[in-house]
Amino acid sequence: MKTKTILIVDDEPRTRQGLQKMLEAWAAGSCRIVTADNGHAALRLLDEETVDLMITDIRMPQISGLHLADRLREKGEAQRPPVILISGYAEFEYARQAIELGVASYLLKPIARAKLIAAVEQALEAGEERQRIGLMRRLADPELVAAGEKEETLRDPVRAAVRYVDEHLETTFGLKEVAACVHLNPSYFSVLFKEQMDMTLSEYIARRKLQRAKEWLLRTKLPIAEIAERIGYRTAKYFNKVFKEYEGVSPGQYRAEMTREETDTQK
Repeated sequence: MKTKTILIVDDEPRTRQGLQKMLEAWAAGSCRIVTADNGHAALRLLDEETVDLMITDIRMPQISGLHLADRLREKGEAQRPPVILISGYAEFEYARQAIELGVASYLLKPIARAKLIAAVEQALEAGEERQRIGLMRRLADPELVAAGEKEETLRDPVRAAVRYVDEHLETTFGLKEVAACVHLNPSYFSVLFKEQMDMTLSEYIARRKLQRAKEWLLRTKLPIAEIAERIGYRTAKYFNKVFKEYEGVSPGQYRAEMTREETDTQK
């Protein structure tokens, strides 16, 4: 798992160093804590590397913490790190602007260790969830999304079949097994499924398996042969054939292109 980077921005050395020490003790090596003593240095650092969370003072010369938070909104939703604003002043206007900028937390100095850690843990969790949602959107199969929107109108046998497919993606099965599960004649069930889902059962199975494969291709470093096995394909060669038929590229090319695209968007 990638080590997370937390950026602390504060022009007061004592506050900056105090926050750094508290977070380093809490992280115990699981997070990299970096600091900047002004907004310009923070912007340079944000341009040079991926930051998972920014903690910044509101009042700083030239570039304020609010300005930094506003600049981060220019990044894509999935790439924008959460922000915790800190201030020595309980001013309503600051709190209002913080809410408008969608910051994760607004903390007043002096900051108690427990409050800081709780805010950091919550913000990192929210950032992970936002990245996960962004990843799922990128991986989404339009045909599966359209099929999912029909769920409430599906007849019980088709709904049960969809559930069966989703629960058995790691195995090899087909029309005969699914029809038996819903207690229908295979020929009749095949017609019913296509009528309700606007795709054949075999196409639905392939799309769901490939959806799972794409998640593993991007979220893990598993060999392609192992991914093929995990979604019930007997050979990597056949998995490659099916993947290319639906995605237009091989699994290896897909992983390389998507990884490169993700890296580019984080720069």
